[in-house]
This record gives sequence, C-alpha cells and structure tokens, in this order.
Amino acid sequence: MPAIADRFIQLHLLTFYPPANLNRDDTGRPKTAVMGGYPRLRVSSQALKRSWRESDAFAQALDGYLGKRTARIGALVEKHLLEKGRDAAKARSVARDIASIFGKLKKEDDPNPTFTEQLAFISPGEQEKALALADARADGADETDLAKIAPMVLTERDTAADVAMFGRMLASHPDFNREAAVSVAHAVTTHRVVVEDDYYTAVDDLKKSAEDAGAGFIGEAGFGSGVFYLYLCIDRALLLENLGGDAGVARKALEALVTAAATVGPRGKAKSFGSYARTSYMLAERGDGAPRTLAGAFVEPVDRIDPQPNDLLAASIRKLAETKDAFDRAYPDDAPASAAFSVPDGSGSIREISDFVTDGL
Repeated sequence: MPAIADRFIQLHLLTFYPPANLNRDDTGRPKTAVMGGYPRLRVSSQALKRSWRESDAFAQALDGYLGKRTARIGALVEKHLLEKGRDAAKARSVARDIASIFGKLKKEDDPNPTFTEQLAFISPGEQEKALALADARADGADETDLAKIAPMVLTERDTAADVAMFGRMLASHPDFNREAAVSVAHAVTTHRVVVEDDYYTAVDDLKKSAEDAGAGFIGEAGFGSGVFYLYLCIDRALLLENLGGDAGVARKALEALVTAAATVGPRGKAKSFGSYARTSYMLAERGDGAPRTLAGAFVEPVDRIDPQPNDLLAASIRKLAETKDAFDRAYPDDAPASAAFSVPDGSGSIREISDFVTDGL
C-alpha cells in the first residue's frame, strides 16, 4: 500500500430535508432506525452511494473513469459481435463465456441467457478487454479454459474511480475483489422523528358533474422531515492503491465525492416533495489516527437536551462540534487536522474542504 501522510479523511455532514420520502422501505414508507432508544429517519448507505455515482458531479469530474454495475455484460458482448457480422450461435456462445467471468450465468433457456444472476461492477478497462477477448474467440482463438481467461479481462487495479472508492465482490474470482476505500454510514436524523402520512386524491378531469363527486384515485404516502447526520471515512492510501497509484484520478475522485455528498441526495419521490437540499454544515478531518464516527453526539436527540430545541440545525452543529472537541481532548495524540464550512455562520466553503481533503496527494 502506498505510503501517504494523513491516510484517513473523515467527513461529517449535517443536512436539513423538509418533508420528504428520500429512501423507502418495502412498504413504501421512509426508512427509519432506532438510535439511543428513539425513532429517527434513515437514509441507507446504498441509496446515498447510488445517487452520488449517478450525479452530475461524478459524471463531470470522472468522465471516462466510471464503472457500470450490471448483469448485462454478456448482452453487450453479444450485441458487439452481431454488429460485426459474427455468426449468431457463435456470438451467443462467446457472450456467455465472457459473461461467466463476472458471475453465475442465467440458464440457457432463460429469456436473457447472456445475463448473469448477480450484478457486477465493471470498469471501462475491463469492458474493453472483454470485447477484445470476445473478438479473438469469435475469430477462432484458442478455446482456453474459462478459469484461465479471467485474468485476461479482470484487473487488480482500477480504471473506474467509483469501483476504487466503493469496492466490489466477485464470488467466483475473489482475487479480483476490490476493498472499498470509502466507508459510508447510513444517514440518521439528529433528533426524534415521527413518520407522517399524506392522504391524497386525484381528480378525473373527464368525469361529468352528473356523476358521483368522488375522486378518481385515493392514495397514501409516508413522509418525514429532519436534520440528517452523515459520516464518511476515506482511506486515501487504499484509494491510491486501488487506482494503481494514479494520484490525479484520486484527487478528482475525492473532489467529486465531497461535492456529491454535499449537494446530492436520493431522489425518492423528489418530484412529489421537491426534496432537493444542500449540506448546511460539513466538518472534514485529516490524519493517521484510527477513524471514529461522531454519531455519538446524537445518541440523546438534540430536541431533548438543547435549550433551544426548535432550532434543530443550530443545536446539531453545536453538539457535533462539542463532541469532536471532547474526542480530541480524550485522544490528543490522534487529534486530526480539521476544516469546516457552515452555511448558518457564513464561514468556509466547499472549495476549501476539497482542497483540504486532497492536500498531500
């Protein structure tokens, strides 16, 4: 692993969302968690990472360095071969061979026989290698055992920054698994929250007045509002290792991650609630000490302990800062360097945070 000063970056964000349903459970209601014995709203790590990967911040900063999570690599290979005029049966056979590198195949009589059963993260470089190998096999190249062709496609270092950050698992080829360089916690509210229900109706515009006065449709949707605490930990040394030492891409990845985490959230029912928000407070820490979340600041909900409980954002900022200072006093040898911006105070900026987290790369 590359030697690098200030190995760990830790980000702590406080973001206020008005009534919304950002991340739904299996019943369609907002996800929740019990923390400190009190109910909170929750947004899953998976939902957050997906929204960041699909964001403009990632697309613009990491163009050409983003992977795809898909079960359809075989279909892509088959289409590639057919467009080159290859025999259909041969194209299907080669596509299934190539797809098997990335996961267990669907059965041959499945409607999508070139799909894998699982999703796999595939980097741009691996996709290019997969298509090149498909061409070679379609041209009659040696039908090497499939276990031996995996290293011809899979890579131990990434050309995909998102795979380097968030990792991947290939059950059949564990040597090519990628340990995530970025840990992302589930976001939870800093205070107690009760999920409410929106009872709504839709009117049939073509219904005549002579008919009944009832609605054309009746529905119900859960929602909640709150200040969410989000914690991320970035292992810069592991990120560099995953990227094969490419510090330039590592810097771009960190900048994109800071921007996306602060400005992009899950889009669950966003059109119904207008739930677009930006982080009001971000604390960044940089150092070599063992990482630690500051979620303990909110074990006791801020609406129970603060003298101004109606200002949940201000109370959350104060409590987070107090907890950080307490940890620094308790563990002075591990106290990290820090930088912050606060929208309510008008101090700092996201540019300063980006410069801080990339310093030394």
